Amino acid sequence: MAPFISKSRLAYIVFEHDDKASKNFDLLILGLILGSLLVVILDSEPSLYNRYQREFLVLEWIFTGLFTIEYIMRIWLSERKWGYIFSFYGLVDLLAIIPTFLSLFFAGTQFLVVVRALRLLRVVRILKLGKYLREAETLKTAMHNSKTKIQLFLGTVVTVVLIAGTLMFIIEGPENGFTSIGISMYWAIVTLTTVGYGDITPLTPYGKFISSVIMLLGYAIIAVPTGIVTSELTAAKSISFPGQQDKSCKTCKARHLDHNANYCKYCGEML
Repeated sequence: MAPFISKSRLAYIVFEHDDKASKNFDLLILGLILGSLLVVILDSEPSLYNRYQREFLVLEWIFTGLFTIEYIMRIWLSERKWGYIFSFYGLVDLLAIIPTFLSLFFAGTQFLVVVRALRLLRVVRILKLGKYLREAETLKTAMHNSKTKIQLFLGTVVTVVLIAGTLMFIIEGPENGFTSIGISMYWAIVTLTTVGYGDITPLTPYGKFISSVIMLLGYAIIAVPTGIVTSELTAAKSISFPGQQDKSCKTCKARHLDHNANYCKYCGEML
């Protein structure tokens, strides 16, 4: 008889992706994830649920059972068990099986298994998309460097919403739907973000004037965080790819020319 697979070999198959066996294991898990997500989506359709309720329930418990076995196996095979349990993927793996068990006590929670979609991030390893990891790291750096500016920006937005909501509560009042400062702040957020549900609308001339000002501010508010992140992305890319920094022309002082350009596209001088 062939010897049983060793624990170290099994751990390599489960956690690595360098050989055929480990890749096949990851592809199997991805197939199960996609299958379980399909079952959840179909189960939410009333006509299909009424006809195949039992089949969907059985399939969901089969998927949950397999994912539970996989989760326990990953803990058993991990050298640092608590490190895996509290890692990002460890928490996602746990959240992927909890909703089905919760459905025994709380109706409807089984649909929360859509969190399993986060496990599809493992496709980066399987399909050798590692070349995009550097770009992802650049984006992460840009977001981190933008944190302080965005926090300040959000603080300013909250202040504007508070002031606008209070003014509308005073001007419009409960008779026009602005029953509290909280409700008025909700209206200010909806207006400022240019969503405009229309469930609460100002009726007085002063209220309409304030609404117009907030609407105009909305366009600027959308543009500001975009500009902040874009600026930091450019800076982060220059650091990550020092050989690909944008060029500038010494003759006409044009900036942000293509990094691979040999001549200035504005004055024609050699760079």
